[in-house]
Amino acid sequence: MEEQHRKILQRNRINLVRDLEPSNFYEALLEKGVFTQDNVDEIKNSGTRRDQARKLLQVLETRGRRAFPLFLECLQELGQHHLVEILQNGAPPIQIQPATPTEVVRPVLNPLPLSKCVSPGTEPFEPGPHGKTRRDSIQRYKMDASPCGLCLIINNVEFEPNSGLNNRNGSNVDCEKLKTRFEALNFIVEVKTNLKQRQMKRELSDLSKKDHSQYDCCVVAMLSHGTEVRHNRFPGAVYGVDGQYVTVQSIIEYLNGQNAPSLQEKPKLFFLQACGGDEKDTGFDVSPYEAQPSHRGLDDQTDSIPTSSSSDSVSTPDEVDARASLPTPSDILVSYSTFPGYVSWRDLQEGSWYVEKLNCILEKNADVFDLATMLMMVNNEVAQNSAKGVFKQMPGSFNFLRKLLFFQTQT
Repeated sequence: MEEQHRKILQRNRINLVRDLEPSNFYEALLEKGVFTQDNVDEIKNSGTRRDQARKLLQVLETRGRRAFPLFLECLQELGQHHLVEILQNGAPPIQIQPATPTEVVRPVLNPLPLSKCVSPGTEPFEPGPHGKTRRDSIQRYKMDASPCGLCLIINNVEFEPNSGLNNRNGSNVDCEKLKTRFEALNFIVEVKTNLKQRQMKRELSDLSKKDHSQYDCCVVAMLSHGTEVRHNRFPGAVYGVDGQYVTVQSIIEYLNGQNAPSLQEKPKLFFLQACGGDEKDTGFDVSPYEAQPSHRGLDDQTDSIPTSSSSDSVSTPDEVDARASLPTPSDILVSYSTFPGYVSWRDLQEGSWYVEKLNCILEKNADVFDLATMLMMVNNEVAQNSAKGVFKQMPGSFNFLRKLLFFQTQT
């Protein structure tokens, strides 16, 4: 928030605390992207109405340069024109536009590029021979610690009746496949089942606070219902069994370079088996020479929940960094089971399409190929499937890794 706007709020704090009804603002400030759901929860838990009003103003000051004009917009929409006049008195003119519904913007996920970057005078990089210790270098991450790292799997199967969400039959198959696979890749795997939103946050927080200095990598796998939410970096959200969700942005922030110092410069991998929305993809016609259809069962289910209007944050101004550093989201890869906005399919007996193919490709190819290449293989395999003979699915990834990543394998 601009310093002049912060001072205006502080100068008029008494009037605002006296006249604000915080509960009237939560939905509007979420829709406008000023607050996240975590912000709203924090304010609601702060105490009385006056306590909540104070907390709302405190949080508002931290929400970026657009927070103040959007707050004025909310005041005007709610008919509190006297507060608008008080806050605009002495402030630079701010044009408040009538509020209009904001459509969800879905980012385009391009396939991960498979390319070889060759410096002058060097040979193209090729995976090393079996059994060779992989050292930290410009081409690849160090991945020879034993154990290689910690892996947390959150598997939400049975949802509370008042959550409005169906049980996810077949998810235990996914969970067992991932547990077995990452143990084979020399990770210490911990499985947590049927967690509420608050419990999911606690497990992620506990993972971030552990000492990862002896490890080379960290993995989080989320198996649950999901939904599409507005965002400014990573799309989507994952539900707890109580029907309350955690945004993917929040999940990732628990393990970024700021919140998990012992994971700095180490790869953090997130695998999300959850819907990105509620649209169903019917695909398009291709040449019969390219098509390799695989028709799945008629009883395939989705992990879809209708789109939510929550948001992650409002942009904050750039700040000068006084020391050499890496961007906060660096060394992160987020693999989604489906394209943002679309459903993710799950077979009741064999588990989800995504986890089934991910497990198979890791098993057969981890000793030769890097992770980005294998995820492209997963994309291609899942894209061949059809639910009920009609519906398709397309996984994708947000890749902020700086190097190639080769898992440990038994040779």
